[in-house]
Amino acid sequence: MIPRAASGGRATALAAALWLAAAGVGAQTADKPAEPAEAADAPTAGQLADPWEPFNRAIFAFNQEIDAGLLYPLSSAYVGLVPSLVRQGVSNVFNNAEDLWSAVNNLLQGKIEQSIAMSFRFAWNTVFGVAGILDMATELGIERFPEDFGQTLGVWGVQTGPYLVLPFFGPSTVRDAAGLPLDIAASPAYSINQGSFRPVTTVLQILDTRSQLLGATQVLDTLGLDKYSFVRDAFLSRRLRLVYDGNPPDDYEIKAPAPARQ
Repeated sequence: MIPRAASGGRATALAAALWLAAAGVGAQTADKPAEPAEAADAPTAGQLADPWEPFNRAIFAFNQEIDAGLLYPLSSAYVGLVPSLVRQGVSNVFNNAEDLWSAVNNLLQGKIEQSIAMSFRFAWNTVFGVAGILDMATELGIERFPEDFGQTLGVWGVQTGPYLVLPFFGPSTVRDAAGLPLDIAASPAYSINQGSFRPVTTVLQILDTRSQLLGATQVLDTLGLDKYSFVRDAFLSRRLRLVYDGNPPDDYEIKAPAPARQ
């Protein structure tokens, strides 16, 4: 799942600014970006799923400013000042905490074997990996099966709904936005510490996640294309593959939302 952080019952602006993490751009360079609307005879799948594009573009630009002015410099400093071995241990701790929520979602989706594997990963790394600092389960060959509640809703048959860029949280859909509160409540920064210490773990999780995506920023900056369309199409493509475990049906079709009744 996308790391979500909260403090005092509300998601922090810093955690929400991770629109790059939400889009999963670093893993999507093989996806073909959508053509600009002017160059296409018919709307692309991404455009059909994006009836609120003017609003979404405004929020996207706002999130970019926050990332460029705050997240990117802070995460760059984090990488420059903190040794890689320490950063890896921090990542392992957060991944281990997320594994427990993934185990729950795998169970809710009827993926019993994957749920057991993720539960075992969490227990093994917590006990023998010093609270997850060491990823001993991966050394044993136990694969991760990360799942979030938005994916669970998709497996249950809940329709994706229109594409939606959330302020601070970045790319989403109506369905994923509906599952976001539970993902926030189960996020490591919110759940593994008492409320008085959550700001520390929140900021640390943000820096950890954003620092792993510094290369994605460079990818976006070198593209001579519309960043908004690229991120939107990459996100929708990625979420589709996640819900269907990499095998979406051949006849899957994105349709424009029906117009509201007068």
